[in-house]
Amino acid sequence: MFYMRIRSLFPGLLLIIWITLPGIAQKAQTKPEVIHYIKLGNTLRAVDKPQQAIELLQRALGLIQGNDPYWEAVAYENMGMAYADQQSNAEAVRSYQKALEIYRKLNFAASVTAMQELIDLVTGKALYAGIDIGSSGVKLAIFRTTFENGFYNKDIRSKPLSPNVSLVSGTDQSFDDAQTVMKAYIDSIRHYNILNKHVYIAFSSGVNETLGKTPEKKAQLYKLLTKLVANDSLKIDTTLTAAREAELYVVGAIPRKMWQTTACIDIGSGNTKGGYFDEKQVFHPITIPYGTKTLTNQIDNQRSLDLESYKQEGQRVMNDITEGIMKTAFANEPGIQQRRTVGVGGGAAWAMVTYLHPEKAGTTAVPITRADIERFKQLAMSNYKLLINPDLTAITDPEVRRKAEADILNAQSQFSEKQIIAGALLLEGISNVYANGNLTKRFVFIRDSDIGWVTGKFLEMANQEYDKTIAKEMQNP
Repeated sequence: MFYMRIRSLFPGLLLIIWITLPGIAQKAQTKPEVIHYIKLGNTLRAVDKPQQAIELLQRALGLIQGNDPYWEAVAYENMGMAYADQQSNAEAVRSYQKALEIYRKLNFAASVTAMQELIDLVTGKALYAGIDIGSSGVKLAIFRTTFENGFYNKDIRSKPLSPNVSLVSGTDQSFDDAQTVMKAYIDSIRHYNILNKHVYIAFSSGVNETLGKTPEKKAQLYKLLTKLVANDSLKIDTTLTAAREAELYVVGAIPRKMWQTTACIDIGSGNTKGGYFDEKQVFHPITIPYGTKTLTNQIDNQRSLDLESYKQEGQRVMNDITEGIMKTAFANEPGIQQRRTVGVGGGAAWAMVTYLHPEKAGTTAVPITRADIERFKQLAMSNYKLLINPDLTAITDPEVRRKAEADILNAQSQFSEKQIIAGALLLEGISNVYANGNLTKRFVFIRDSDIGWVTGKFLEMANQEYDKTIAKEMQNP
């Protein structure tokens, strides 16, 4: 359902294809030749020649229509994709619709499902909404998912900056504040007319772990927020664990074809979680009960330390965590060290990329190095003002600059100086543990990972539906 254009592939072969194409097109009369047209048209689309692909597919349709419904449907499907590549959405939808109707008559349920999803993508109906009821407040994201540079990119339509609300404090005021924010978010979802099956609302693992220690408080918050969604027949998932959140994050951030070579680490506000899929697609999670905010509280529980004392105590606490809980978590899942690529997400990584690489504000997947992590920590410890006010003069693209400026303001408002130091210490600790492995690691920051687990939920549901449909077709050919 997702694909990546190949911008350049075997130029000599393409030249041969392009020289011989007119002659082939004029001669085709037999079914094998028509099938060759269709396959070649799809190849041209894959190498970024959509108009030539359309012309070839139209020739094929002129010869196959009414003679072979299956190949007619395939031709329409490929032509729809070529039109979509050109942003010719009306033509793309018409082609997809024709393919869908033929597949439906052939009782190809999986193909019908795929065509409907492609139509939804082109028409903008494939919008999803996720509400994350987290440790520091309630967050909303309304988005579509596309495929970009080997990773899932979130085409975000709405992601308001959420006010900080400390739900883990369990106070009545924080719960009332959360209800107010949640009401506004539900109204926004209604405004976008998003289907109920495309809405996922959940207590984060941090909330479940913390409020789970006081069940009456968790029940109170659940009751308050459920009132807002009862009329919409929406439910709130209160079962997320850190391990399950990590699994959904990997599903939502990493394409399935990369699971065998990639692990993920997500540094949240309440915990750090991650993991990897093995060759049998079984997920192996790791969880560390410290995130940027919980580590800050661990370092300065009484909120009484001055900045210099906090830095010294922070390094001591983080050294203990690295040598203890963190190394144990990695040792218990040795496969995580065998993955060459590490997808890194969470607020600490986002703040680091925002401050150190503002020129990458529009990039989905940003490579990061141990040198980046060391520089982030060094600036956080010694020159915080310089860190949070990066120079943007070299950014000439106005859209990238606008995004960088917005990200910088958001990071400044979301994280205090002590929290940035805690985040830098966590990143350094993870980097040091990984450095003990045998393989050289490629670290990649994945943007919008804070809604990665929401994306993962929808992708998981879609994959399960496809698997069921395909299995049913295989049983009843």
